[in-house]
Amino acid sequence: MSTSRDLLVDAFGRIRDTVHEVTEGLSPEELAVRLDDGANSIAWLVWHLTRVQDNHLADAAGTDEVWIAQEWSQRYELPFSRFSTGYGHSPGDVAGVGGMPGELLVAYHDAVHEQTVKYLGTLTDADLDRVVDDAWTPAVTLGVRLVSVLSDDLQHAGQAAFVRGWLERP
Repeated sequence: MSTSRDLLVDAFGRIRDTVHEVTEGLSPEELAVRLDDGANSIAWLVWHLTRVQDNHLADAAGTDEVWIAQEWSQRYELPFSRFSTGYGHSPGDVAGVGGMPGELLVAYHDAVHEQTVKYLGTLTDADLDRVVDDAWTPAVTLGVRLVSVLSDDLQHAGQAAFVRGWLERP
């Protein structure tokens, strides 16, 4: 019998699988391709979805973000604050995430995925009702936050897959 925890681990695993699929075999230049000047690249989409997952789950778990604790921000050398998750980025900011190897994107994502699965392994169904953000009406529970992160990540993973498909079309 599956538990909520099992379903969440499976869902985050599907995001991880898509991240691997969309980056596999692409050059840094291909990962940086934007369909127009206002569009997001695969590199930015994968970085952003991973940052959001890292940031939001670290907050919910009361732990440090992998991005900062494991010094990923220094490895990426991005032209904006190490606390940035990509929310509100301008087209220029998006362009600043280009030119990096897929291995770097995947390695950071895998580190976040590992932390996510570790945290999810501690949860019970009752934990999903815990309020994690009372700045909203209604207050945001852990279950709602996790579904929100999954939804955001799946949308961005799908966008990255679309860009990859566009790159591979004849």
